[in-house]
Amino acid sequence: MTVRTIMLVAGEPSGDVLGARLMRALRDQTGGDVRFVGVGGDEMAREGLQSLFPITILSVMGLFEVLPRAFAIRRRLKQAEALVRDVRPDCLITIDSPGFNRRLAQAVQDMDLLKIHYVAPSVWAYKPKRAVTMARLYDHLLTLLPFEPPLFEKEGLASTFVGHPAIEAERNYGGDPRAFRSNLGIPTHAPVIALLCGSRMGELRRMGPVFVDSLRRVATRVPNTVVIAPTLPHLKPAVEELLAPLGLPVHVVGPEGKLDAFHAADVALAASGTVALELSLAGTPAVVAYRVNALTAMIAKRLIKIRWASLTNILLDREVVPELIQERCTPDQIVPLIVHLLSDSTQRDAQAEAGRLVADMLRPQGDWPSTKAARVVLNLTGTN
Repeated sequence: MTVRTIMLVAGEPSGDVLGARLMRALRDQTGGDVRFVGVGGDEMAREGLQSLFPITILSVMGLFEVLPRAFAIRRRLKQAEALVRDVRPDCLITIDSPGFNRRLAQAVQDMDLLKIHYVAPSVWAYKPKRAVTMARLYDHLLTLLPFEPPLFEKEGLASTFVGHPAIEAERNYGGDPRAFRSNLGIPTHAPVIALLCGSRMGELRRMGPVFVDSLRRVATRVPNTVVIAPTLPHLKPAVEELLAPLGLPVHVVGPEGKLDAFHAADVALAASGTVALELSLAGTPAVVAYRVNALTAMIAKRLIKIRWASLTNILLDREVVPELIQERCTPDQIVPLIVHLLSDSTQRDAQAEAGRLVADMLRPQGDWPSTKAARVVLNLTGTN
């Protein structure tokens, strides 16, 4: 079998996880006859990728958050383009990070190169014309949500629903929440709150103080509260510093303890994003909160056309998971919801049931996401 060279470009932690699983599945399905180059983080590095540069420079969100890094991002774009032209891979797979990756795909448009994008931009939420742009730039799109392919196919971009990676992570979970709590020295009946402040430093700075203040107030109403804060390695020192003055038992854990933390927690307080879906799939009741730069928020309000931020709520078209976005992201609004969830088993059960419904919606028929995605890639490259 001919060894295929595949270039992958992921620009943030969630894309790094997707890329790593795709690399593993591609290696399994080709018997190892595949070579990888590109840009990724720690997870893709564990699968053998030597990243062209660290992905942290690309892991920013929001117009006014990106602007200060514009020059550095442009320089990284030139580096990525140069790698494509030098290596001339059989396939370029860009993963999420649509701003950077769209520009990369445009930069190499003159090459005879199969281009696949993994994770559809949310045209169903805002800027629907992005589907037209994607159709001009890419040969195929791998989507995480079942309703996305028709939105792009009508513009001429072949698309395949491959399923959401959170389904796969939950399927593979084999931990023991009771043992996890015991190993951390958490008493059996102590109320445990999982705290997720986001995967970007900017998110941690914006929402961390609000979340900490909220937890401090919760603890005055709910005795013996314990906090578990899963985070990424590069954010761990900042999270520890943020939580040090809290005055509660706090356990900051790395990615390897994330699912254990979800399953061990009674409730969660989470920044909006993929983690909110992961919590739903784990059956962990949560309150989702988020805020961005005020100018970014003002622009977003004019563009966004959906009612909900959490995928669980979007897919079910109802607010099962409470959302507190922008001006509502305050301790005064967060605290009562957390306290209510801790005391109301009916609400906790309703969120757990919603997670089961969403899991059924997000798994492709007869396959797992990374397996399905790898099969599509290999079919398109002519390897299968």
